[in-house]
Amino acid sequence: MPDAASSSAEPLVLLECLVAGTSHRDNLVQYEPGLTVGQPLLLSREPANKYDDWAVQVHTAPATDPANVWLGYLPEGRNETVARLLDAGKNLTARLNHKSWESDWLHLDIEVLLHE
Repeated sequence: MPDAASSSAEPLVLLECLVAGTSHRDNLVQYEPGLTVGQPLLLSREPANKYDDWAVQVHTAPATDPANVWLGYLPEGRNETVARLLDAGKNLTARLNHKSWESDWLHLDIEVLLHE
């Protein structure tokens, strides 16, 4: 049985979902081969999004990093809690669980993680 110190280091899975909008990200055909299952991903709020007040972007690296690839969004209707936690300054990331092409759509399954 793990002790309390080791179990508190494990992040809490808040959400499992698809990344929305990957078919609108033109660069994904080029970058998909470099995406690996288990890869950490970053989440960033887009509060000024005119379509979704709770928009949360999914990225491969910080937006200021030249290696950053913007993959898409958390799905509308499933993103409010994550957006509120990000707005409150909580440490949230994501992890890639699965990737596959379905015709011209890149199917990306992720987990959203809350870190202590």
